[in-house]
Amino acid sequence: MELGEILRERRENLGLTQDKVAELAGISKPYLSNIETGRAKNPPTDGVLENLERALQLEPLQLMHLADFARTPPFVMNEYETRGVELTRLRKVVKEFITRGVAVDGQEIDIDQLADSIRPTDAVQDETYGTVIPIINKIAAGYPTEFTDLDYPPGIADEYLRIPTINDPQAFATYVSGDSMAPRYNDGDIVVFSPNTSPVSGDDCFVRLAEDRGTTFKRFYQDDNDTVRLQPINNAYPAQLYPQNDITGIWPAVYRVEKLRS
Repeated sequence: MELGEILRERRENLGLTQDKVAELAGISKPYLSNIETGRAKNPPTDGVLENLERALQLEPLQLMHLADFARTPPFVMNEYETRGVELTRLRKVVKEFITRGVAVDGQEIDIDQLADSIRPTDAVQDETYGTVIPIINKIAAGYPTEFTDLDYPPGIADEYLRIPTINDPQAFATYVSGDSMAPRYNDGDIVVFSPNTSPVSGDDCFVRLAEDRGTTFKRFYQDDNDTVRLQPINNAYPAQLYPQNDITGIWPAVYRVEKLRS
């Protein structure tokens, strides 16, 4: 459960209003609302977290630990989780070793063979919580609009998404804005793109235009060597034709998270 969800659930269980909690914590009600809904770009400061812990009668440091986890860079998080999986595997091996004893039918047990029988060596990723994908901004599912990656280093963002089946370390996600890719992609959906996957004509792609003319989200077609056609799925929008040289990046969509309700 995320920090904001814990705050909201605890507040409601105590029968407290946002106004009351904000007053006790010494923060504004809008700021508390942004924390609870996940709209705050960064976790609160330690001082604010301490005040919230007191206001909501939580154990000291409980919220701080959650905030520290939220601030952890994704590569560190993945490394931590991978080590956790390996530790779980080691415990299983030791438990099995103790159960079977040092030998079976007079033959010593091969520890490596035993470990592989418990969990294949290539299954570590299947047992993790998934790859951490940065959500960097919104992308227009309409006409090209100005886009910024917020000047973040690769893999760093204000929000993250965990996807279990993506191996591209440069993968990133954006929120869909607009309806030109409806009904397959709707406003508020999250789409993950893979820069290390080569686009194929007919793929739905994140497209960056030259000379800072923005980005857009469209179905990509290579009509010929010189022309790229960006086709909306929604027939209410026309196709857009661009010279090949006007395109500086085309990255295919590989995963979609659908927004089911507001």
